[in-house]
Amino acid sequence: MTVVSLMTDFGIKDGNVGVMKGVIWKIAPDAQISDLSHMIQPQNIREAALIFARSAPYFPENSVHVVVVDPGVGTARRPLAAKIGSQIYVGPDNGTITLLLERAERESWPLEFIALDKPQFWLEDVSYVFHGRDIFAPVAGHLARGVPLADLGTRVLDPVRLTLPQPEQTAHGWYGEIIHIDHFGNLASNIRVENLPAALTQMDNVIVQLGGAVIKGMVNTFGERQPGELVALLGSTGNLIVSVVNGSAAERLNIKVGEPIEIEW
Repeated sequence: MTVVSLMTDFGIKDGNVGVMKGVIWKIAPDAQISDLSHMIQPQNIREAALIFARSAPYFPENSVHVVVVDPGVGTARRPLAAKIGSQIYVGPDNGTITLLLERAERESWPLEFIALDKPQFWLEDVSYVFHGRDIFAPVAGHLARGVPLADLGTRVLDPVRLTLPQPEQTAHGWYGEIIHIDHFGNLASNIRVENLPAALTQMDNVIVQLGGAVIKGMVNTFGERQPGELVALLGSTGNLIVSVVNGSAAERLNIKVGEPIEIEW
């Protein structure tokens, strides 16, 4: 039994996600389907890349991840399948795999990229605007049935990559930006645990600044401060985050993705 995850910006109102599941099950009735997320901000490829990279490694080996955040649907952008380490991606070649691919290269995972150019593995009628149903879901179904990745198209070596913001080291710390706001209003930055070994040995001396707010000291968990307090800590994915205990930092500070954050000690 193969696990197939679905991540889209479709929401759940219009039936699109259910139809994709139906296509997969029609080809691979035993596939086990996981809804990773259908609340990606519309057309936000960067957010999809972030969620995909931090989620896929927790799945069983050879899981198939269908990611459809596809503002270029129907254009010349390629349909793609990729083996990244032990996981398989199916979706548009628009940079969604960037962050997981960077980790794979750092850790020397095996890589394989296939342009999905064999229509016999698609639905017979392909819409210009719903490749999730007509190309990506059936390809995922065939993979779940055991069709080898290489049989689904032509090998390529040049997947599209996003240009993502990187934190900059300063004289006394790091300067970065907010890259994600989660359901709770927590503000995740691109400053990561590997940037902060010195800071984590002197957490009381850390100063975090963003949106006009100054946070003195870091904590390990929300429970170390009182409800309503603004705190800085490492999130579960290793990113420096700013939160309001039992509240929303995004609302408190009126912060949006892309705004600057600075940490020093």
